[in-house]
Amino acid sequence: MSKKILYTDFESIDNIISEILEDTTLKKAITRNNLFKFWKKVVGEKFENSSKPYSMTKNSTMVIACKSSTVAQELMLRKTKILKELEPYLKSLKMTVKDFKFDVKKWTEED
Repeated sequence: MSKKILYTDFESIDNIISEILEDTTLKKAITRNNLFKFWKKVVGEKFENSSKPYSMTKNSTMVIACKSSTVAQELMLRKTKILKELEPYLKSLKMTVKDFKFDVKKWTEED
């Protein structure tokens, strides 16, 4: 007869998830990703398929990948309006964006 093995040292999934969420790098990435999801809503149909958030710099500048220099130029002209429309989302996520950098070189078709 074999001996019964009792597994009682399991850590609950709640504890594991809370430990993961305490990682500040991961928290920042999740928050940033949530902000990036609002981009299409803010820029609208005209730019939703020709621009996308790429990254954030340490000085609170959001880098936006643009499909063409024309898109980058049009978004540059609308920068103040975009910042204003993004503000409610920034507040809810407790984030700051001071500026945008529109970069054609960062564009990829795969996303």
